[in-house]
Order: sequence, then structure tokens, then C-alpha cells
Amino acid sequence: MHYFEYAEKDTTLYSRSGSQNTGIDEIIEVVKDVSAAGVVQGISRVLIKFDTTYISSSVSSGLIPSSSYTKFYLNLYDANSNGLNVNQNLYAYPVSQSWDNGFGREDSFPIISDGASYNFRDNNDVKTMWTGSMTGSGGTWYNQYEASQSFSNQAADVRMDVSNIVWQWLHGNIENDGFMVKRSGSIGNLDTTLDEGTSKALGNFSFFSRETHTVYQPKLEVVWDDSKWVTGSLEYLTSTELEDVKLYPRSLRDQYKEDSKVKFRVNGRPLYPEKTFSATAGYSTGYNTAKMLPSGSTFYQVVDVFTDDIIIPYGSGSKVSCDSTGNYFNLHLKPLLADRFYRVDYKIISGSGTADETIQYFNYLPSFKVVK
Repeated sequence: MHYFEYAEKDTTLYSRSGSQNTGIDEIIEVVKDVSAAGVVQGISRVLIKFDTTYISSSVSSGLIPSSSYTKFYLNLYDANSNGLNVNQNLYAYPVSQSWDNGFGREDSFPIISDGASYNFRDNNDVKTMWTGSMTGSGGTWYNQYEASQSFSNQAADVRMDVSNIVWQWLHGNIENDGFMVKRSGSIGNLDTTLDEGTSKALGNFSFFSRETHTVYQPKLEVVWDDSKWVTGSLEYLTSTELEDVKLYPRSLRDQYKEDSKVKFRVNGRPLYPEKTFSATAGYSTGYNTAKMLPSGSTFYQVVDVFTDDIIIPYGSGSKVSCDSTGNYFNLHLKPLLADRFYRVDYKIISGSGTADETIQYFNYLPSFKVVK
């Protein structure tokens, strides 16, 4: 199962304009400006927070398993990052103080200083500075809880495993004040071997913010294995039948209400089933006979029809289940934006771990629409 929360608030902290708020910019970015002489002119860091109330209550109720197999991923979508010409990492840390989003933009003139900035964290009449950081500015974070993602010479979306941070929030060990996304080190520190302090130009990471008018809002993704396998009297597809198998959705509707929880059913059968005969039913072609797909190795993914973006990927949280009437999977529609069309693709791995292992992909045209 996959569940998503969209960002509650986000902003960029720019060192070059210490009191400027950019809380309603459509882009958040991790910037490093370096002069021709190799002097760092400025850097930026990103603050982003997700509401984990529903996730926390779902863990408490057992709906989301409280185990190490439940994973959390921070999803950020690339918005034309530039100059990323070396291998490098981005890091995420839990923020250690509360902050206000504000309503400023980078191009506001005069600048808007209400809300979080490089020097301050709120929009009170008397500004509250970040306290406890190395320089007294740029935000504060718990550096003992770290997540990271590597980039190799090119821009890419972020899907960072932040499970160790989110579990600290859910267990009540630290307050959820969001993530700090940044490069390693700290501008102005004595260790110039770390990315923020080094004289090397590393380029600028740009991502869509919660204010974007696109479908690429930041998301916190929860992934867990909710698959079940109850076979009843069903038969498995044989290895020969799997070589030429046809999958087709069963009772797929044209549209579903947003935020619904839906059971999607999928049937598998040989492409050309053999005719059988019984005294009561006569000849039967077998076209309507459901057989089971391979257990634990049949997966689904959900794709936006128009952009071809993968919303829910193949993986441990997208295994197909089985009950006495056939194969199915449960889908929470919250990550699927309304007024858009989606399709479901399938992957079957058969003969796993053997010399005869095969992997088949099934991309179907039937789609459904999520409506408000």
C-alpha cells in the first residue's frame, strides 16, 4: 500500500538576503553561488513540513504497520536544476525549531520579511532568531538523524528514504517541525571540504513547491506491504500458461471519487485457453475462468495517462493480493489528483531465482478518472 501526504508548508532560506521570506514561491531550491575567484557568495536551504496526524493515528490503530518494513520517502520533483556537473549528495534533517511559512517571494520588492528566513523563524512583530545553530542563522536541525540521496552529474527527482526521521516523530522522540533539505556542512565553517563551504561550484537544485500550478507538489510517501494470499479453490496459472498470459481488469469503473479506498481486481488467463467439456455445461472455452497469478511476485504500478509519470511504482508496497474469487489490490486514491486520468500497469516475475526466471510487463489502455 502507498499513502501520500502533500506538503503543509515550504520555503527557501537564502543567506544572501538574510531576512527575506519566500514562502509562496512556486520553486524551492538548494543554491550555491560561487564567484569566478572561488568565493562562496551565498547558499540556500529548504524547509518543508508535512502533517503526520493521520499517519500517526493509522500507526496507533494498526492500519499502518509499526515495523521496520514500513518505509517513508520524501518526494521532490525537479524543476530545471542547473549546473549539476559533479557527483554530490543532498541531505535531509529534522528541523529543531518551529517556523512560519510567510507570504513572500524571492522577487518581492520591497522584500517581505514576515515568515521564516535565513535569520529569523517566525512572523511576529518582534522577530525570533534561529538559536543554537553554528552561525545563529540558516535554520537549526538535529544532525544525529540524517537522510541523503546521491546525484551523478545530472538533475533528478528526489525520492529519499527518510524513515529514520519520521519514526522519531511518530514515536514522540522529537517534535515534527519538518525537514531541512541542504548540502553537507555549513557556509562560513572551518571545514572547507564539505559542500557548503568548499570553493567548488556545485550547481543549483530546483524543485516544485506546494504553491506550484503543476501536478508536482512535494509529497511524503508511506509504503508498506498489505498483500494477502487466500486461494480458496482457485488454481495457479501454469508455467506454460504464464508464457502467453493475458491480464485484464475486472469491474473497472470509469471514475472514482478522490480520497476513496478502492479494491481493484485483475484476472489472468491463457491468451488462447483450451476448450473443455462437461456433461452439464457442454463445451467451455475457459475465457471466463480466473486463475491465480504468481504469489508474492505480481506487482502493479499507477501511471498518470497524460504525463506518463509513475505515481505509485512497482515495489514491496504494490504487491497483488488474492482471495477466493481472484487477484486484487487495495488502492488509497489520495495521491491521485482529481480531474486526471490514470492507468494501472502490471509486472509478473515467474521462476524467480532460477535459470528460467522471466519478467513480463503489461501496459493496459483502459484508464479511470479521479473526480472531486
